[in-house]
Amino acid sequence: MIHELIWCAAGLGLSSLLGSIVGLAVRRIPHSWNDVFLGFCAGMMLTASIVCLIWPAVAMCTPWQWWQVVVGVAAGVALVGVLDRFLPHLHHLSGMKESERHAAGHSLNRTLLFVMAIAIHKLPEGLATGVSFNGDQGNALAITLTIALQNIPEGMVVVTPLLMAGVRFFNTAMIALGVALLEVAGVFAGYFVGDICSVLLPAMLAMAGGAMLYVISDEMIPETHSHGYQKPATCALVAGVLAMLFIEASV
Repeated sequence: MIHELIWCAAGLGLSSLLGSIVGLAVRRIPHSWNDVFLGFCAGMMLTASIVCLIWPAVAMCTPWQWWQVVVGVAAGVALVGVLDRFLPHLHHLSGMKESERHAAGHSLNRTLLFVMAIAIHKLPEGLATGVSFNGDQGNALAITLTIALQNIPEGMVVVTPLLMAGVRFFNTAMIALGVALLEVAGVFAGYFVGDICSVLLPAMLAMAGGAMLYVISDEMIPETHSHGYQKPATCALVAGVLAMLFIEASV
């Protein structure tokens, strides 16, 4: 188990770094490519959050314990929602979205805000992977694969606003490395906390699923529909759902 956990944590970190390396080299990628790929990953994550996290949490509970699942999902949504409310919106700061503004973005150092906004997405993803290892290992591997695929386009996107804000190339590379390590740390934190608090495992799985659902609905889907490529992105999302179901049935 621990060996698989290490390999999965390393895979998530390396996939994030791979995307950042491509982003540093290319600087900009066509919105059409990015939206289709993100749409595909959104479909995979949507299925993974339900099939691999929330549904196993329900299966672990008796009907009288389903409150853990409800509370867990609500807590995951609330946690990421609160962070997203008070921290700057990554895509808005990069110029990719023009409709959202966050008041906190006017008072704090821009670079620190970028890093904090990126962390909103990375830490819950790592926690979701780590917590899932305390349940069905097949689900954990499927979640790892899903998030690793999603990390590549996300890694490409997150370095762009840093460069546009005037952050030096070396510093941007170090920030990308720190973000990848944060996700790796989240994997181990999720696993060990879940192992210690096994009685709360259903709630923790549900919380990770709720956090993923929030990110999908509030971040990924709106992003893929904001550049005029919503139909290809929607088709890619459906393909991602089917691909994730196939992966889940195969592992």
